[in-house]
Amino acid sequence: MASSGNGTAAGTGSPCGACKFLRRKCASDCIFAPYFSSEQGAARFAAIHRVFGASNVSKLLLNVPIHDRCEAVVTIAYEAQARLHD
Repeated sequence: MASSGNGTAAGTGSPCGACKFLRRKCASDCIFAPYFSSEQGAARFAAIHRVFGASNVSKLLLNVPIHDRCEAVVTIAYEAQARLHD
């Protein structure tokens, strides 16, 4: 769930899972990189994007204190999965 501070997942030079799903370059200040790994993050982010939209989640995370963002992402992912299963 964590990555390096350079905006790419685990410092490997590959985009985070969210940027991979959105097919965009992963910027050094990517809001999603710390929470969506390159390997499993794309599938997890797909559900979140389908239910809430990337822009809405990005705005929401920017309004959450940094120390609470990991828990917020877990909660958002859980809620997205629940809504997709209903």
